[in-house]
Amino acid sequence: MPSPGHLALTPEIDAFRLQFEQIAADAGALVTPLSDEQFTWYPGPDRWSIAQCLEHLNATARVYLAHLDEGIADAIRRGLYGEGPFTYSWLGRAIVAVAEPPARLRTKAPAGLQPGAPRRRAEIMAAFRAYQVQFVDRLRQANGLDLGRARVRTPVAPWLRMSLGSGFAVMAAHERRHLAQARRVAGTPGFPAAPTPRPPT
Repeated sequence: MPSPGHLALTPEIDAFRLQFEQIAADAGALVTPLSDEQFTWYPGPDRWSIAQCLEHLNATARVYLAHLDEGIADAIRRGLYGEGPFTYSWLGRAIVAVAEPPARLRTKAPAGLQPGAPRRRAEIMAAFRAYQVQFVDRLRQANGLDLGRARVRTPVAPWLRMSLGSGFAVMAAHERRHLAQARRVAGTPGFPAAPTPRPPT
């Protein structure tokens, strides 16, 4: 039997791929026109800047990709293959629903997923784009696996496991949630005005 990565992408895997590619495009469209001042401005104490929203997503991806690797390897080892469509538990569906914007339940990110020390915008965005590519790579590795029976740890509660399909869905929803948060920052009163273009000399 060919390995999952050598099969044509299943419809569900391809749908996830499109989501992560759209997320990368949406982040680029949001950030590209911003000045550095706009990118790092934050609305107030304990509220994140656009830069920090993206750094939180980078920190989460760094942790969660290792969980995906573990779940995919375990499913391959156990021979959990399937063609789909797959069904997911109520727990997985509930976690995805909570993660999707608009935010219905506000929680504080764990210490390990907090934005780190300030970095240059180019570094933050390069890391963000690279993580989206890595998510797509994991999707290709999971292609052909039974996304309903394969299990993966959640990023905030390692003792809690959900289906691999729900794991991909939660990560995409979580990224959309914080991109929506970043857009709200840009619409907050006091957000710096865009610099006035200089006339050509």
